Amino acid sequence: MTSLSRNARIAGLLYLTLMTAPLRLIYIPSKLIVMSDAAATAANIRAHETLFRLGILSDVFTATMAIFLTLALYRLFQDVDRALAVIMVILGGLMVTPIYFLNTLNDAATLMLVRGPEFLSAFTGPQREALALLFLRLHNHGVAVNEVFWGLWLVPFGMLVYKSRFLPRVLGVWLFLNAAVYVAHSVTVVMWPQYAAQLWNTLMPLTLGELAIMLWLIVAGAKEPKTVPAVA
Repeated sequence: MTSLSRNARIAGLLYLTLMTAPLRLIYIPSKLIVMSDAAATAANIRAHETLFRLGILSDVFTATMAIFLTLALYRLFQDVDRALAVIMVILGGLMVTPIYFLNTLNDAATLMLVRGPEFLSAFTGPQREALALLFLRLHNHGVAVNEVFWGLWLVPFGMLVYKSRFLPRVLGVWLFLNAAVYVAHSVTVVMWPQYAAQLWNTLMPLTLGELAIMLWLIVAGAKEPKTVPAVA
């Protein structure tokens, strides 16, 4: 195995660790959170507190691994275009990770409110439940904000894939489309939230570009570009 292919597979395996993200992003909201019912949501979180805490932990883990992933990708692509690789690290690691960490505070606040420690006794039960749902909604807005950077970092990443000659160019194009969907969904959540779900359901297949590049890196690695012999 060449060093290029080894670096590609390492990056792919690090990409795989981000698969913890759907726990908090998709599974927990579907099982515990009822956005129209604060009391039911609080009861669900109290009944499944360990699961909710795992969601917080998964966000922290995902945020941490995003830094290692972008650094691994930098090592893979630095000889393709160092400037683009730096931009990729900034957008995909240095911007995404802090927002992830800050957003976990909304879940921490939710957990404190539903557990009702003594220092919160100034609030009634329904008030605490309403505040807990408020922080969960703020978490959703934090995700929408971070989604901008989930998209933007894929632009230099896609350009690097396209220029690399050791990965299929179609994957680079797919990453561009993936980026556009993330940014478009973020804007829609902020400006026209009533259409956000419809937009996502329609364009969701385009977001599989990240899954495609991850699997390619793990399974196929990177193909050494052919060198053209010098003309005597």
